Amino acid sequence: MAAAFLVSGPSAAFSLDDVDAKAKELSAKAYSAPTSNLPTALRQMKFVDYQKIRFRDDKAEWMDIKTPFKLNFYHQGMHYDTPVRINEVTATSTHRIEYDRNRFDFADLSVDEAATRDLGYAGFRVQYPLNGKDKSDEVLSMLGASYFRVIGKGQVYGLSARGLAIDTAVSSGEEFPRFTEYWIERPKPEDKHLVIYALLDSPRATGAYRFILRMRDEAVLDVKARVYLRAEVSKLGIAPLTSMFLFGSHQPSSQVNYRPQLHDSEGLSIQDGNGQWLYRPLNNPRRLSLSSYPAENPKGFGLLQRSRAFSDYEDLDDHYEKRPSAWIEPQGDWGKGRFELVEIPTPDETNDNIVAFWVPENMPKVGEPFEFSYRTYWTMDEAAHHDQDVAWVKQTLRSAGDVRQSNLVRQPDGSTALLVDFVGPKLAELPADAPVSTQVTTDENTELLQNELRYNEATKGWRLTLRVKLKDPTKPVVLRAHLIQGEDVLSETWSYQLPANE
Repeated sequence: MAAAFLVSGPSAAFSLDDVDAKAKELSAKAYSAPTSNLPTALRQMKFVDYQKIRFRDDKAEWMDIKTPFKLNFYHQGMHYDTPVRINEVTATSTHRIEYDRNRFDFADLSVDEAATRDLGYAGFRVQYPLNGKDKSDEVLSMLGASYFRVIGKGQVYGLSARGLAIDTAVSSGEEFPRFTEYWIERPKPEDKHLVIYALLDSPRATGAYRFILRMRDEAVLDVKARVYLRAEVSKLGIAPLTSMFLFGSHQPSSQVNYRPQLHDSEGLSIQDGNGQWLYRPLNNPRRLSLSSYPAENPKGFGLLQRSRAFSDYEDLDDHYEKRPSAWIEPQGDWGKGRFELVEIPTPDETNDNIVAFWVPENMPKVGEPFEFSYRTYWTMDEAAHHDQDVAWVKQTLRSAGDVRQSNLVRQPDGSTALLVDFVGPKLAELPADAPVSTQVTTDENTELLQNELRYNEATKGWRLTLRVKLKDPTKPVVLRAHLIQGEDVLSETWSYQLPANE
């Protein structure tokens, strides 16, 4: 695998060091906010109209050269009101890819040609024949602030990643760094990878980034970054992921909905430096929630979509079962720090309300380079990135708690029932009567009424049933549980937050 990931760049004309020099120089200067050059008609257009502006496939960059990759571009419009500079790097030179209005079909929109003369591109897409040799599939999108999305074979866009997060969920307000310029290496005909450089800028930070996109059945994106702070920040979020969770099996919809679940991701997974695994189902809370998980030299983390059956969603339009998980593997030691999970209330699926990232314990000093690297897998095979010797949570179900009476009728008792299915190859090898038990911990606000573990013939795993009452309904409840057999830990730790009933 290592040999397959070697990259022979097309040129010595450009490298991360060139972007780093720009980022370092920029960090020593006062921040200059980008100026919008967008005409009023384009700035005030509705999203439905912005979608009408289509890039013409026959005008794609590299259309006339032999390479599996193609580039097309986003037009400016709405809040994408400032251009980004996009450059091509060849074996002998680096030059800007100039804006060309003729690359776009404006449909029935009335857009004055003179008003678009000096515009630029808002971002770009990468196309590659992923799902067939004769197809050109979109596999990467970079648009807005430092956001980017990637998909692999058979996937559709879901969660996003960002270059950097600054002061997320801090009362003073979040700062959104922005990629202002890109350099893209022209790939060779046989290449299955694409190299992209980016310059990041914001009021308190600059940065140089190198992305290497590697196309396989699951897309792999290697990220290497050098960040400089212009001024101190309260919180620096490394490798941030942004997603959406509206409702799911452990938090059903408050309104009748034919879809059992609706989310781009359903859980945060963490593997710490000791190899221990933790899984936290996501919530759509009634008020902003911040959870923290300390770690040292973590081995990986990600926002996962473990429910993969169409019947989990029943959505013919949006296909949430095809949305990728993003699993991040740090390269090198990240030291001490913590993972943070931010959950924001949302009334609908149009808002990304989930953010997860790594916060280093030792913040970089102003003006000094801070370097980090990681690899991100955009996958639908979550089990392939999990320790096969450790069982994982297949699903979490939530229900009104009840007790079985002498006449066998179940009577609700005001409690909440949580059912957790653990699965995995090692569990499947155990007989149904194996001496598997649980280790459950609760907080002071919890009255644990039931802790029952049963073999699940359907999954060849075990189902844990917990029934709890909140002592103070205005406060959340935190639960943890994992499976054991004697002294051996059999599963990841299920870490669950039951939101307050406020």
